Amino acid sequence: MPYARRLLQVLCDKGIQVHLSMSEAALIVIRQELGLELDINNPDIDALVGRSNCPVWYYKVTQLDAPLASGSSFPAGGMVIVPCSMNTLNAVAGGLAMNLIQRAASVALKEGRKLVVVPRETPLTAIHLENMLRLSRAGACVLPAMPGFYHYPKELGDIVDFIVAKILDSLNIEHNLLIPKEKDVVPPYLRRTPSK
Repeated sequence: MPYARRLLQVLCDKGIQVHLSMSEAALIVIRQELGLELDINNPDIDALVGRSNCPVWYYKVTQLDAPLASGSSFPAGGMVIVPCSMNTLNAVAGGLAMNLIQRAASVALKEGRKLVVVPRETPLTAIHLENMLRLSRAGACVLPAMPGFYHYPKELGDIVDFIVAKILDSLNIEHNLLIPKEKDVVPPYLRRTPSK
């Protein structure tokens, strides 16, 4: 859930309007990873984001009449499912729309809007891989939470920022999360002493 929180923080800081929905499973992960107890009917968005007064609108996952469930009346710039469970990924790949997250993802695909799914489970089964391929072929950006280390992360937040930067890049949202690489800088863990 750190990826979702950091993405919300960056979007909030940029003043970008966010329409948010969370599953029951997301609340469990939020409790485990962020230490927050949220009410699914009325979550404390400020606590979730770690910021105040963010332009975030919340919809219950069962609220299939929410604006983001309609392609014609809600022209969204894109959609991100982060983290994306394999249950949700498989459902979206199979064309299911049994909750608001699945329905909004289906709408994004049919309207040709950017859909970014960020699975983080490992290892992957052949079914997972086939469904990721189905989503990619349908126009989604499948962005597994697989951080790189070429930007020389110094702390966990740098690794989170790497994934969030990739999400923002996929949505064509400018950011400055990654420190530019310096060609001559080699982190201590990659330095080698010359052999004699």
